Amino acid sequence: MAGVGGRRRTNDWPVLRHAKKGLRRIFDLSERGAERLFSPVLNPLAQLGALSFFLFWVVAVSGIYLFIFFDTGIVDAYSSVEWISGQHWYHAGVMRSFHRYASDLMVVSVAIHLLREFSLDRYRGTRWFSWVTGIPLIWFLYISGITGYWLVWDMLAQYVAVVSAKLLDVFPVFGEPLARNFLTPQHLSSRFFSLLVFLHIAVPLILLLGMWIHTQRISRPKVNPPRLLAALMLSALLGVSLWKPTLSQGPADLTHVPAEVGLDWLFLPLYPLAEAWGEWSLWGLLVGVSVMLAAMPWLPPFRRAPVAKVDLPNCNGCNRCVEDCPYEAIRLVPRTDGEPFPHQAEVNANLCVSCGICMGACPSSTPFRRQQDLKTGIDLTGQPLRDVRESVVAASAELKGTRRVLVLACEHGAGGGDLGGVVTFPCVAMVPPSLIDFILSKDLAEGVVAAGCSESTCYNRLGGEWTKQRFAGERDPYLRKRVERERLATIWASPFESRRYEAEKAAFAARLETLEKAAQRAATEGESDTRLEVEA
Repeated sequence: MAGVGGRRRTNDWPVLRHAKKGLRRIFDLSERGAERLFSPVLNPLAQLGALSFFLFWVVAVSGIYLFIFFDTGIVDAYSSVEWISGQHWYHAGVMRSFHRYASDLMVVSVAIHLLREFSLDRYRGTRWFSWVTGIPLIWFLYISGITGYWLVWDMLAQYVAVVSAKLLDVFPVFGEPLARNFLTPQHLSSRFFSLLVFLHIAVPLILLLGMWIHTQRISRPKVNPPRLLAALMLSALLGVSLWKPTLSQGPADLTHVPAEVGLDWLFLPLYPLAEAWGEWSLWGLLVGVSVMLAAMPWLPPFRRAPVAKVDLPNCNGCNRCVEDCPYEAIRLVPRTDGEPFPHQAEVNANLCVSCGICMGACPSSTPFRRQQDLKTGIDLTGQPLRDVRESVVAASAELKGTRRVLVLACEHGAGGGDLGGVVTFPCVAMVPPSLIDFILSKDLAEGVVAAGCSESTCYNRLGGEWTKQRFAGERDPYLRKRVERERLATIWASPFESRRYEAEKAAFAARLETLEKAAQRAATEGESDTRLEVEA
């Protein structure tokens, strides 16, 4: 459990635990490289959700532009696309390539986003909603792309249309088999082609609605990447579009079966399997994988930590915990105890992830209060402020020597694995700034390290950002000005960066020793000056 020198452990099957650890190590190496290349703020692996939203808008805008020049009739569809890519390559042709490559890149970003959330174990407990609502989005994304390939009406479109029709014909919901529409050119009508155009417009709108629902249970969702990162993404898409423009694969001919087509292996990887395995086998695979993904938040059943609890006598409805909760789990409701305040905080237990950030935000969360039973306006039941103060005092007793450094660590970062003089928390933002003042003013340590997750990968989304703002005096509750900033260090390191964490902690301890020596030297010089003045 969280406490002095420990980490909170969640129940999980060994095979899943090892898979997550392996993926997390891969992501950690990739993210550290991305941070060095782009900076933590522009790390694309930490912006996958926002990049997916951005790519959706790139696809939408480029699609609307292309529709201006596109002929929706079955006869002229191919020729209009060729006209776009030929005579008007410098604008409409580039937009066609933008449309194609942005769609492919959206598939990549969604897939990596899913794997990353799995590796971070951010899909279980109350986070099941975002995970489960994300699964239909994958289906809608693929349907949008597949219907788009039909509209070009080249040989690839013919292949995709025929295989898709056979896949749909296994379900007896249509009056007649769809595959009949592709037997001869006479069977395929412009009305059917117009239906495909409608689907290619309607399905992305449903996808957009699903993306909005997907973000409803989180506070301040990132749906826009930083402008510089967006500009870099657009520049990369432009470069690829000019280097390798998207071209058609010859006109469709229903009197002949295409001998060979070039597949988009991001959108169409399963189409060859439909021919090799059969339609029912492929449907079984798709449905089975979808059901397995949907069931994963409860495999095995998640053991939830105790949620936050409001103590009304100490809550004045100030709204700080509401503002800081990353998961919309706290709201203000009318007062119920007759106290002269209009509102009180209320915790939705179904949404609370037990991160403790609300406790760190509460102005009454101060260890200086001299109460036998120390309470605060909102507390984490499994690790209340009273236990935190006792843990800090106990951890300080473990510190020896002249460079005593007390660590307040996020259990999901490198500091959570420290063995001596450390108190772990579900999130470093659970630490109220007054706790650091308490440690230094009571001489429990010469210095304090606030050790969080890696800078661009906060397990609880906003914990690192809120901690930085509180220490900088930009967000309430502030770290008091009387606290010597030289005696406080922040280290942002993942569990795989223990060496860097230890190095930064040792460097901080060395700086503390230098400060102590300088203070002693100044004190000695001051005493000498005073003695000389007295003698004079």
